[in-house]
Amino acid sequence: MYVAVKGGERAIDAADQWVRTRRRGDRALAELTVAQIQAQLHRSVARVMAEGALYDPQLAALAIKQAAGDLVEAAFLLRAYRTTLPRLADSLPVDTAQMRIERRISATFKEVPGGQILGPTIDYGQRLLDFSLLEDETPSDALAPVATSIPTRSIPGNGLPTAPPRVTELMSRDGLLEAEQPAAGDPEPADLTREPLRFPAARPLRLQALARGDEGYLLGLGYSTQRGYAHTHPFVGELRVGRVEVSVVAPELGFAVVLGEVELTECQMINQFAGSDEAPPMFTRGYGLVFGQGERKSIAMALVDRALRATELGEPETAPAQDQEFVLSHCDNLEASGFVQHLKLPHHVDFQSELELLRRLRADHGARES
Repeated sequence: MYVAVKGGERAIDAADQWVRTRRRGDRALAELTVAQIQAQLHRSVARVMAEGALYDPQLAALAIKQAAGDLVEAAFLLRAYRTTLPRLADSLPVDTAQMRIERRISATFKEVPGGQILGPTIDYGQRLLDFSLLEDETPSDALAPVATSIPTRSIPGNGLPTAPPRVTELMSRDGLLEAEQPAAGDPEPADLTREPLRFPAARPLRLQALARGDEGYLLGLGYSTQRGYAHTHPFVGELRVGRVEVSVVAPELGFAVVLGEVELTECQMINQFAGSDEAPPMFTRGYGLVFGQGERKSIAMALVDRALRATELGEPETAPAQDQEFVLSHCDNLEASGFVQHLKLPHHVDFQSELELLRRLRADHGARES
């Protein structure tokens, strides 16, 4: 047994070294740096930060490099590192209404206050391979700075620029969209990073789980709601990408101090609602908010969030996306990956017992047949 253990240890060390060699690749090529990943693969960095539940672009880029581009593994590395960090303070809630907008669109109205801001997007071009990217350097004209003009409005009295009003706010004023109301007593939301998930889960806890959930999983569930597996008909009321300030209240100062900015993507989804005995027909909301520019994730999150509100809106629960225990118990890709990949580890004893049982059953079956 001792020899087998030592032999296994040497094999594991060799496998780990082989991973490092494979990750480095052809040494005739320049090594990919963390700074390059952070600057040029920002969509991957954003996904890893969201699913790793830690906003740090440099560390997310490092995780991507260490995981050789495996984004689920990179999120695992980032989440594991997060657990080692001390919690120094709780930040104040960020105000996405004051977002410094880089991209802002609405699929519900052509003309909106502040205008449609396309920003950096591939939504309106053809999905064709750009073979110029095979060259060592991008043409200089493609690197020319882009002039941007973000519409703003001024606050009367001080003239400070702010982001344009949300489309959903305009609809709420006319009573066409449900108003956003805090829960009775406005309780402090539970913290999913400190408390285990229990069912039934309140909406703040559900949103936390969805925000760090696997993008592909949520995408599939969101797609299912559009194919009839939930009673929703969605419209993107507004999609915003931009930067918001993060502040904390310093106890020794007694007022808020801005620590910096984070990039966020916010989706306000508008859905049909037939009404009830207590409420007239109106549009209802689904909400998605993720780190970085993660539009697909935020839209999918908003679709699933609305589907999970079926019970509170008095709608029948007939689809997987409306079952919060099914959705939330399986959306975390770290848990899902662990359970699936553990099948690669030795199960020799378990399998031998199953094999022995099967042989006895077959022997008994043969005896009865004879």
